[in-house]
Amino acid sequence: MDIEAFSLVNGDKWARLHALAHQRRLSGTDADELLRLYQGASADLSLLRSVAPESGLSAALSATLAQARTRFTGARSNFMEDLAQFFVVALPAALYRVRWLTAWCGLAFCLIAAAYALWIGNSPEALRALGSDAEVRRYVEQDFINYYSENPAASFAGLVWTNNAWIAAQAVALGITGFWVPMILIGNAQGVGVAAGVFADAGKLDVFFSYILPHGLMELTAVFVACAAGLRIFWAVVAPGPRRRAQALAAEGRSLITVALGLVLVLLVSGVVEGYVTPSDLPVWAKITIGAAVLAAYWAYVLVFGGRAHRSGATGDLGSRDAGYAEISA
Repeated sequence: MDIEAFSLVNGDKWARLHALAHQRRLSGTDADELLRLYQGASADLSLLRSVAPESGLSAALSATLAQARTRFTGARSNFMEDLAQFFVVALPAALYRVRWLTAWCGLAFCLIAAAYALWIGNSPEALRALGSDAEVRRYVEQDFINYYSENPAASFAGLVWTNNAWIAAQAVALGITGFWVPMILIGNAQGVGVAAGVFADAGKLDVFFSYILPHGLMELTAVFVACAAGLRIFWAVVAPGPRRRAQALAAEGRSLITVALGLVLVLLVSGVVEGYVTPSDLPVWAKITIGAAVLAAYWAYVLVFGGRAHRSGATGDLGSRDAGYAEISA
């Protein structure tokens, strides 16, 4: 088949189909013509693909057919509506569902961190195991503080953001294992507790908190939220209730992976605070106030929007059309 001749013969019909697909309003006659041209162009595309499946002409005609099909089947949804639905309903509802488990994860973290801080701060043997006196002194007086300012603020904020977002995604996605979340909580609590113990032994615990709290209030809360979501997914396997385990796991997974997506933005804000506020010359009270304000805004969002969405029956799961069938049926 001569593709150029085929295009010349049918080009006017395809152009008319393209015009109707982009026409703002369609009359009854236009709609009938659109459907008729669509059927004819579909047959043309099948013939064209049998000869030249990878040609630019077949790709262009396929795109025109997709646009025409949208006109008479209707678009699934509007992007801006989907975006609003995600941030106003789905995300806050998912965060609201794990609010108490988030608090328990935070409490466990604080207890473990406090235990390590007390141990390091009151045990000369444990302190010596971390390094020599010179190394510990250099960590307290230089390394810990320089960590927040040795790189440009923008690149440092980006590095912190991507690292923490990766940790949060792991906590949610691998929470089903049952052991990954405790590992994340214990590992992070150990790091914070040991650092606090070192500063406490040096009599500079106030310096430690002045650098940790501005960004840590929101950053650590985000980690607790991710861990709570991962534990909910794990518990869906352990105790699925009246649902089959596969159904419970699918529903919880769809609902709570929303948390991982939302935390990417939350951790972006935390990363900006860590990159620009924590190492700044602002008074300590101002830096901590900014961090507390970010945390307060997060909880206001969860409790106000999330509470409203939860009371309306939202869970953060996809709608029935997007989620698909729960079981095989004929």
